[in-house]
Amino acid sequence: MSDLSWMPREDGLKDHHLWSENTFGTEAPGVIYEKKPILDPQGNPVDGVYSAWVTLNNPKQYNSYTTEMVKGVIAGFHRASADTSVVACVFTAMGDKAFCTGGNTKEYSEYYSKRPNEYGLYMDLFNAMVDTILFCKKPTICRVNGMRVAGGQEIGMACDIAISSDLAIYGQAGPKHGSAPDGGSSDFLPWMLPMELAMWNCVSCEMWSAYKMYRLGLISKCVPVIKDGDKWVRNPTVITDSYVADGDLVYGEYKTGDAAKEARAYVKTATTDFELLDKEVNKILWTYANLFPGCLIKSVEGVRLKKKYFWDQAKVINRHWLAANMSGEAFLGFGAFNTKKITGTDTIDFLEYRRRLAAGETLDDVLMAAVLGKPKE
Repeated sequence: MSDLSWMPREDGLKDHHLWSENTFGTEAPGVIYEKKPILDPQGNPVDGVYSAWVTLNNPKQYNSYTTEMVKGVIAGFHRASADTSVVACVFTAMGDKAFCTGGNTKEYSEYYSKRPNEYGLYMDLFNAMVDTILFCKKPTICRVNGMRVAGGQEIGMACDIAISSDLAIYGQAGPKHGSAPDGGSSDFLPWMLPMELAMWNCVSCEMWSAYKMYRLGLISKCVPVIKDGDKWVRNPTVITDSYVADGDLVYGEYKTGDAAKEARAYVKTATTDFELLDKEVNKILWTYANLFPGCLIKSVEGVRLKKKYFWDQAKVINRHWLAANMSGEAFLGFGAFNTKKITGTDTIDFLEYRRRLAAGETLDDVLMAAVLGKPKE
């Protein structure tokens, strides 16, 4: 039987996609892929010209990505890259709480812990996910609808530009939960932030506001998403006045004390609306649509090249360390996080852990049991 794989599609063009539509679905956890018409400044759809949306769909677990979801992201960006009717790719997530909080800690703790070879294979997929975003032949926009933390921060930074909800928080989780921010943050942050701030953000596991990240230049814009009647309300948990206190600029820092408690209580019951966020995304898409596509992607990749350089230097060796670490501190860190409902804490007893290591104890089950949280009474 002759090979007919060279035959074109019904529209006369060859199909360059590696994955079928069956790769994507609406059932959680998963990844949704859809094409949306480009809108003109009056909000009217333009015929035949689209944006591609890759949407993480695991809101119950703060859009943390499972192994299958990683495959879905790779497939989505590849599909967008190969579709000549697509102007740009928008990377976002379902819900109003999180863009992505990184890898699914339940899967990490219950399957990958103490399986370093399996985790190494998973890291091959993760690296391919970052590569596919960085190599997408369309500009990429991270539409940050909520928390962008840990691996979520890393895949978000792989995108070309970020437009954020002002309720979003940004940060790393690695050293606090048994890993290192080697899925891109240790590569991208020193390129995108001043070196010492990149260092502190990587290792401290502090959560920084969208306003602070905007002030530091990590994201392009943050817009309010709380709507009270016809009034937009900026994130009340954050200081948005540009004044200096104790010698430091406090714009973008979180409030403390009673003011913080009152603000958090308000946010819990507030109504969110992403109208302004989507307007900003549509403005960018309209700008891209009115540029020469070849010149546009060459310009984008000329800037991306710097991020790619640092990412490519370490991604393979980091893959091996992260895999090996699944038999040690990652087992403890992800285990503590996964059992927090039982123990009431999401971290180990770090001081006891250090004392036992200093005494020369081996990293065995006895030591691990001593530093993990105990079930609540």
